[in-house]
Amino acid sequence: MSEGGQSVHASAVKVGNLAVLICGPSGAGKSRLAFELIMAGRAGVVEKAVLVGDDRVHLATVGNEIVVRPARMLAGLIEIRGLGIRQCDFVEHATVGLVVDLAAPDAERLPPPEALKTRILGVELPRIPVASDYSPLPLVVAALTTTKSSSSVNPSGDCLKGNGNHMNPTIATE
Repeated sequence: MSEGGQSVHASAVKVGNLAVLICGPSGAGKSRLAFELIMAGRAGVVEKAVLVGDDRVHLATVGNEIVVRPARMLAGLIEIRGLGIRQCDFVEHATVGLVVDLAAPDAERLPPPEALKTRILGVELPRIPVASDYSPLPLVVAALTTTKSSSSVNPSGDCLKGNGNHMNPTIATE
């Protein structure tokens, strides 16, 4: 694969079979989240996680998918704040399966469905908008390890009354 494609200021980590594309302004924590995902993969919290690229990656459409590749000059390098630039294992390319937007202005506690999708190069992808004052790792782990709630689930009696946290009271014991 050639390096061509759209160059973007982002990081990417392949988790399992798909990549998490991490976007956001400078200083938002893209490199930190990338390293945290790699460590979560090593700890077995998520599937095996390997760096695709840090700081600058290339995106291209292949069919109806987005493929991410590292910038050649940065391949295998990751910034670890407090330690500097470090080398680590990386993959040459991966298909993007999730986009994480750090310091997203539209991040909400209960985001509307349209906020959980984005289009990149004409391809719709799942998206997690993360507020600047919130740790993104738990959200990404939840997105990678859980399924969406079914709209056919009946809310508990407390939810119908507007009480409680709107979660099934047995969820912690299931």
